[in-house]
Amino acid sequence: MGAQIRVYRQKISSTTSMRKIFKAMELIATSRIGKARARVAASLPYANAITRAVSAVASQSEIDHPLTTEPEQIRRAAVLVITSDRGLAGSYSASVLKQAEGLFELLHDEGKEVKTYLVGRKAQAYFEFRNREYARVWTGGTDAPEFATAREIGEALLADFATDFEEGGVDEIHVVYTRFKSMVTQEPTVIRLLPLEVVEEQAASESELLPLYEFEPETERVLDALLPRYIESRIFAAMLQAAASELAARQRAMKSAGDNATDLIKKYTRLRNTARQAEITQELSEIVAGADALAS
Repeated sequence: MGAQIRVYRQKISSTTSMRKIFKAMELIATSRIGKARARVAASLPYANAITRAVSAVASQSEIDHPLTTEPEQIRRAAVLVITSDRGLAGSYSASVLKQAEGLFELLHDEGKEVKTYLVGRKAQAYFEFRNREYARVWTGGTDAPEFATAREIGEALLADFATDFEEGGVDEIHVVYTRFKSMVTQEPTVIRLLPLEVVEEQAASESELLPLYEFEPETERVLDALLPRYIESRIFAAMLQAAASELAARQRAMKSAGDNATDLIKKYTRLRNTARQAEITQELSEIVAGADALAS
């Protein structure tokens, strides 16, 4: 009986230590989510402005630019999957990977090859565990993205987009990430970056007209200059949305884990008290039995 009490005491001690860790991680995520949401809000005006600029230039010209023209045949697609570097965020990374798997299946059904690019150690571990190939991976700082990383990713994707299919190039680019809607709602999302599909984070009304720009030199050179900036801004905005979603998911997961640890501590405490009472009762019974034996 004493051994059982010691087991419950050890469980209570270890669960209490884990609860402290969960509480600390919850507080860290809570303190950082505000800054992450502010970065998401700050990125929207620039992303929307450059989206409208690219839309206006593309709509006001009749050129067949490779970045805005749908190819006759799409044979290979690039997919950028954005997950997290760390765990303890509930089903955050699993939901993104599930969404990516659905996209892979759809592309394969359409007869397209898939070239995968990864962001985050969770995606890297997922692909390596299944012995699946990927082109490149970027890790470190998924909960606090840097624009330099988004620029590097954009340059790599655009380089493959500009390469011929026979040399390993791609005909379209997709991004799979988690869109941050609120502290309780984060939605795994797929967007196609190229060929250009104009989708603003805060869509303008249907009656609003695109601005009429006067630009020089020719349209091709303007698009060549604008579209890389557009791609970088869209990728960085997706990374910021994913970072805010990751912190929100971790905050919820750690709160739930802390609550579960509290419930376990209460359960183990009751079991320990029950075992202690049973041990005391048994000792009293042995004393009374011994006294009766001596008296008789």
